[in-house]
Amino acid sequence: MDAVLFFKALVLGIVEGLTEFLPISSTGHLILVGDLLGFNDDKAKVFEIVIQTGAMFAVIWEYRVKFANVLLGLGSDPAARRFVANVVIAFLPAALLGLLFASHIKAVLFKPVPVATAFIVGALVILWAERRQHRITVESVDDMTWRDALKIGCAQAFALIPGTSRSGATIIGGLLFGLSRRAATEFSFFLAVPTLIGAGVHDLYKHRAVLEAGDFGMLAVGMVASFVSAFLCVRWLLRYISHHDFSIFAWYRIVFGVLVLFTAYTGLVDWTVD
Repeated sequence: MDAVLFFKALVLGIVEGLTEFLPISSTGHLILVGDLLGFNDDKAKVFEIVIQTGAMFAVIWEYRVKFANVLLGLGSDPAARRFVANVVIAFLPAALLGLLFASHIKAVLFKPVPVATAFIVGALVILWAERRQHRITVESVDDMTWRDALKIGCAQAFALIPGTSRSGATIIGGLLFGLSRRAATEFSFFLAVPTLIGAGVHDLYKHRAVLEAGDFGMLAVGMVASFVSAFLCVRWLLRYISHHDFSIFAWYRIVFGVLVLFTAYTGLVDWTVD
C-alpha cells in the first residue's frame, strides 16, 4: 500500500469513527471527505461501508460487560432476552428497506449536494425536537418495550438517506418517543452493532469483485483508525449528554451543509454533482 492510499484510509477511518455516533452523519462526511481526497470510486464506496465495523467493535468493547451478561443470560434472564428482541425488532425496518432500495439510493443520493441538503433538513428536525417538551417514559434501555424498539427502528430507516445520520435518527426518534437522553443514545449504540456490521459484511460480499488482495491493508488501516476514534468519541458523548442537548450538532450540520452548497454552486470546490 503506497503512502497516499495509507493517508486516505487513515483520514477516512478517523472521520468514520468520530462521526458514526454523533448526530451529524458519518456517511455524509465520508462521501464529502472522500470526494475531496479523490477517493470516490466503487472501491471507495465499499471501503466506506466496511470500515464502519471498526466503529462497531468500539461499542462492543466499551459495553463488553453488558454484552457478556446478555449472552450469558439468554437462557435464563428475561431482561437479556427482551434486550436482544428489542435490538432485532429495531434492526428490521432499515434492514428490509435497505435490501429493497439501497442500490437506487446509492445511485441517486450518494453525492455531495443531496448529502448537504440532508444535513440541513436533519438539523432543522433536531432543533425542532430539542425545543419540544420532553416527557420521559423510558429511563433506561432495559425498560424499553418491543413497541419502543419498533418506533426507533422506523426512525432509523430515515437514515438510509445519506446525510440524515443513523445515530441522529435513532437518538432524536428516541427522544420523541419518550426515551431519556441517555437511553436514546445508548440504544443507538447497541442498534448500530447489527445494523452496520450487517451492512459491512453484505457490502463486502456483494462487491468483493472490486477488491484485490492488496486492498486488505487499506481496509485494516481504516478499521483500526475508526475503532480508536469511535472509542474516544463514545466516551466523550456519554459525558457530554449528561449536561447538554444536541442543538450544537444541529448548528454544525447547518453550517457544514450551507458551506458545501455554497462551494458547489459558486464553483469554489469541484464537487462531483453529476
